[in-house]
Amino acid sequence: MVGVTAVIAGTLGVVLGITLVVTERNGILENQKLYDVLEKGVNAFRSVPFIIMLALIAPITRLIVGTSIGTTAAIVPLVVGTVPFYSRQVQNALLEVDRGVIEAAEAMGSSPFEIIVRVYLKEGLPSIIRVSSVTIINLIGLTAMAGAVGAGGLGNLAIARGYNR
Repeated sequence: MVGVTAVIAGTLGVVLGITLVVTERNGILENQKLYDVLEKGVNAFRSVPFIIMLALIAPITRLIVGTSIGTTAAIVPLVVGTVPFYSRQVQNALLEVDRGVIEAAEAMGSSPFEIIVRVYLKEGLPSIIRVSSVTIINLIGLTAMAGAVGAGGLGNLAIARGYNR
């Protein structure tokens, strides 16, 4: 459950985090309307407690997976709960990249794609690795919460062997 969610949420989170960085004001692909929509969406999803999100997303999970109970069904709310958190972490990691290096790449005629790959991702990689470990630790906690309400795994073990004993 954690591994599959980490791969899916990691991929989506990096893409969303990069998009937030490059579309913000003075970004290499400045698009204020897109940035505002994404920013508000990330903020909205991050502010909803995960246990409430589990209940709200249950009908959507049922449509996608066919059930809202079990380890496979838990992946949908786990991804929805993790992507906004991780994308914000990736955004902050990429904002640490020195603006002078980005301007130098622009001055040398690098395309936006080249700047993203050769400057943002290369210079921000240590920070991205650091925030990835924090996100996986957070994901383990979310998995335990999902397990406590029917997803199995660590949360189910804690309820069955600890609380209900």
